[in-house]
Amino acid sequence: MRQFTASDGARIAFRDNGSGRPLVLLHGLMAHSGFFAAQDELSREFRLVSIDLRGHGRSDTAAPTVDQIAEDVEALLAFIGVDDAIGIGWSLGASVLWQMLAGPSASRFAGAVIVDMTPRVLNVEGWELGLSPELCEARRIAIRDDFAAFALAAGQAIFAQPVAEHLQDQADWAGAEFARNDAGAVGRLWESLVEKDFRASLGKIRQPTLVVHGAHSQLYGPGTADYLVSALRNAQAVQFDRSGHAPHIEQPELFNRTIRDFAASLPRVRQSETTV
Repeated sequence: MRQFTASDGARIAFRDNGSGRPLVLLHGLMAHSGFFAAQDELSREFRLVSIDLRGHGRSDTAAPTVDQIAEDVEALLAFIGVDDAIGIGWSLGASVLWQMLAGPSASRFAGAVIVDMTPRVLNVEGWELGLSPELCEARRIAIRDDFAAFALAAGQAIFAQPVAEHLQDQADWAGAEFARNDAGAVGRLWESLVEKDFRASLGKIRQPTLVVHGAHSQLYGPGTADYLVSALRNAQAVQFDRSGHAPHIEQPELFNRTIRDFAASLPRVRQSETTV
């Protein structure tokens, strides 16, 4: 992996493979770029930029927040010359993508793919498409007090239940990889994620958006996908009938084909003028 130095000196690890329209792959909480391994075949047609977000994988753990991670990614894309991209944000990665699409970096993106995420994690009065305050608090405490157990359980929970036999090794691997993270960094990032509310930003996003939802997700139901389609200017949803929270891992062939089809539907915006 290559490394990029962020504005505060933190080192951010990333991969940059293939050629063609860029796909910017942004992973979920406790994951890393390796969770998109099944998408490596897309490098035959696309330029794949996959990042270990701050606080994860081989990147530094200093001060991870949604805002800081979005700043890291924005600076990295400018550094390596990425334009006309499709952002693919899974869970936490979707929040990072929304943060960028609501700001100056939006011009670097031709489209967006949101994988099983809600614009507001914390349920409040009038909003029930996230997680209850009790569950959000329970997760905060579990991360603080017994992170290893929390991480191992979360690795299983991102898959449709019961975990299919052919996916059990991947579920075990996911839990083990989750557990490798620094509990303090994950806790700080979880609190940052719970504080975020992107509902007011959605209507400002102009990029065509594909909303990917796992039919058996234990986090967000089909109502969340329906809300996103109605709130975004140009969005469509696709449901993965045999997936939970991680369709790109559980049904990779269908996911990759869906990305190819979505990319083919997008017009070219502009070509990158900078390469490294």
